[in-house]
Amino acid sequence: MQQVTVQQLGAWLDDPVRPKPLLLDVREPWEFDVCRIPGAQLMTMRSVPARFMELQREHGRERDMVLICHHGARSFQVAMFLEQQGFSNLYNLQGGVAAWAQQIDPDMPTY
Repeated sequence: MQQVTVQQLGAWLDDPVRPKPLLLDVREPWEFDVCRIPGAQLMTMRSVPARFMELQREHGRERDMVLICHHGARSFQVAMFLEQQGFSNLYNLQGGVAAWAQQIDPDMPTY
């Protein structure tokens, strides 16, 4: 697993040549409803152990995947779990959506 800053992720998402990563948001639905990075898919942290095979079926274990939460702690834990399940190319978003709102999208609602 690697760490990715919000600036690095923003550049990645803006790059027309580089394949887009799967943005996996592991927060709770109410948090996701308040704010999210465009294109993110919700899979709550507590549901990942029961649902990670969906990720394998739909995206494979080698697809670039950026894990997202509010500040980066929950997503770090989920990335470690997925790594133990054989997933590679995992990135934890440092600072989470809070950093994204502060540094990339200041119009994003926060909580």
